[in-house]
Amino acid sequence: MKTVFPYLSSRCLPVLGALALIVCALYQAPAQSEKTAGADLVGKPFEMKFAAIDGRQVDLATLRGKVVLIDFWATWCGPCVKEIPNVKATYAKLHPKGFEIIGISFDEKKAALQSFVLKEQMPWPQYFDGRGWKNKYGTQFGIHSIPTMWLVDKKGNLRELNARSSLESKVQKMLEEK
Repeated sequence: MKTVFPYLSSRCLPVLGALALIVCALYQAPAQSEKTAGADLVGKPFEMKFAAIDGRQVDLATLRGKVVLIDFWATWCGPCVKEIPNVKATYAKLHPKGFEIIGISFDEKKAALQSFVLKEQMPWPQYFDGRGWKNKYGTQFGIHSIPTMWLVDKKGNLRELNARSSLESKVQKMLEEK
C-alpha cells in the first residue's frame, strides 16, 4: 500500500477498509424507494376480473366468503413448477372448506400453458395474455419475480404477500376467521 499511496499512514488503512465495507453494503442494499410488490394494497379490498383460458369468467368479488390464493407463475419457471405439488395438496385439502386459487400466468404461449394445466390437473382458472413479464396484472401490481403468491381473505382484502411460505397453515387460519 505504501508504494501506491505513500502519503497514507498505517493508521489510515483500517479506516479506509471500514469505509470500503460501508460503501459496499450501501451499494448492495435495496433502495429505500423500492418496496415489496403489493405492499400498498395489503389490508385493502382486492379486485380482479378476467376471462380465464378455459372461458370461465373470473371476478374476485364473487368469491367473497372464500380464501383466495393469487398465484403469479409460469410453466417455464422451475421454482413455480416445484411449488405445484404443495399448491395442489393444499387445494385438495382445503377447497371443500372454501379455498380457491386464481393463476396469473406469465407464459407467452397459450398452448404450452393449456397443455401444462391439463397435464398437471390444475382445476383453477388461469389468466393469460401472452405478454410474459409485461403481463397486465404483473405490471399493474409490480411483480418482478415468480413464483409470487398472495392471499385474499374472506372479506375480499389482500392479506398476505408471502403465501408461499407455510401456505396450508396460512389458508387454514384465514378459513377459521369469522
